[in-house]
Amino acid sequence: TEILKSAAAAFRRRGYHGASVDEIASALEMTKGNLYYYFKNKESLFLEVLIDAMTHIRSEETKLKLLDLEPVEAVRTLIRFSWEYYLANPEFIRLINTENLHRAKHLATSDRIQRINRPLVEMLGTVLERGRVAGVFRGGVDPLQLYLSMVGLTYYYVSNQHTLSHMFRRDLMTPRAKAERLSHVTDVLLGYLLPS
Repeated sequence: TEILKSAAAAFRRRGYHGASVDEIASALEMTKGNLYYYFKNKESLFLEVLIDAMTHIRSEETKLKLLDLEPVEAVRTLIRFSWEYYLANPEFIRLINTENLHRAKHLATSDRIQRINRPLVEMLGTVLERGRVAGVFRGGVDPLQLYLSMVGLTYYYVSNQHTLSHMFRRDLMTPRAKAERLSHVTDVLLGYLLPS
């Protein structure tokens, strides 16, 4: 909805504490009272923005049709998607970082986030099991741990690009650097999955 788009833009620009309901309502040319008709307070609005952002990334992952791919290609595809999604959607990273600063207090008020995220881990588990049965993946791999490693190796690089580039005096966002990172992450994760 337009309300969520406007609210997401405000939270991205100013963070949770800096964004005001007045600013969001004004951008929509509505009164604060009208905004409260849809969302009872700033906390519930921020929660809906987070859930909308999570729903979007999960929806895009579903379009990958990982279960239609061979296991190795499915994992490669998910790694590439995660990497490219974070690069293309820095606002997603800012929202998640903001919620982490708040120790997930908004997400903790809703059980919808588990329902949104569970299918991805289950799908990845199916891919891993198919790979194990086919003899291309080793057994005993926890799909959640694999997904967390994938996110850690991609998300961290993008979310910390400025500090890392400065610390190491190397522009980590050149096309070459980004291609090297994707290749490295793919090699690391598939190296872990492939039987020795």
